[in-house]
Amino acid sequence: MKRRVGLILLGLFLLVNLLAFNHAWHFTHFSAEAGPRTPSPERLTWPAKLSLLLTGVANPKPVNSGGPVFPYETLALDSPNGRLEMWYGTVAAPKGRVALFHGYTSDKSKLLTEAGFFRSLGYSVLLVDLSGAGNSAGYRCTVGYREADDVATAFRFLTRQQPAAPVVLYGVSMGAVAILRAEAELGVRPAAAIVECPYGSMLETARNRFRAMGVPAFPLANLLVFWGGVQNGFWAFRHDARRYARRITTPTLLLYGLADKRVTRPEADGIFTALRGPRQRCYFPGVGHEPYWHRYPAAWQQQIREFLRSTTIQRP
Repeated sequence: MKRRVGLILLGLFLLVNLLAFNHAWHFTHFSAEAGPRTPSPERLTWPAKLSLLLTGVANPKPVNSGGPVFPYETLALDSPNGRLEMWYGTVAAPKGRVALFHGYTSDKSKLLTEAGFFRSLGYSVLLVDLSGAGNSAGYRCTVGYREADDVATAFRFLTRQQPAAPVVLYGVSMGAVAILRAEAELGVRPAAAIVECPYGSMLETARNRFRAMGVPAFPLANLLVFWGGVQNGFWAFRHDARRYARRITTPTLLLYGLADKRVTRPEADGIFTALRGPRQRCYFPGVGHEPYWHRYPAAWQQQIREFLRSTTIQRP
């Protein structure tokens, strides 16, 4: 009897780890095959949620959906993660340059509205397809960890172009966390950073996804993070935005939507509190994990305009 129970428990242990391994692979590797992406967990029916638990997400590589309407040139730069494609749109006599970094399952074409706004303020813009997305090389996505190397690549390009002009980093979700790690661990020193809806840690973002499906987060979230780190060569439990923030003295603006189910308010508060340099924040009511300019265009623009006016007169 004890032997049978032991074999059953061993089988369950192996099955749960196999499911977590499969989920981690699909979560951190885009597919080369075009097709529909798995909808947000909140929108799935229970049969669809059960199927998702067994098979993992459908995760085709993000594709650019059109280019800028403003003048730009397409660049190809080498990152430790492979070749990156970027759009560089300059303005005459710029106040500085803004590098923009998209979120998970997104690409640089989704930040064209933001880039247009920065140009209207007098900044040249560099829109980056992070590794694995858009027209950049590869299919792997580490949700901000290795993408920090892409941030550093873009930053070094801009500082070589005009060393004296300030560089501002702007990132959304995964792109925001990539910025924080690039500053904390890769020596990137921008004049200012704007981070929208950065998540607290890899473990928390995994837990939030399981909770959105109505599934207990433990132990699946922990196993997903473990196997995701093993598959991609880093200890994913240390991929924590608050840990990065404690080493950052850059003037930083943190933006967050109070209805966000992917990132909780304690995560946003924790990151903001941990920042060591000048910091500002703005929380938007009734907004989820989405661009804030959709619902609050005037307030979003005002926050960024005033932040840049107060922080980017000169490089730190």
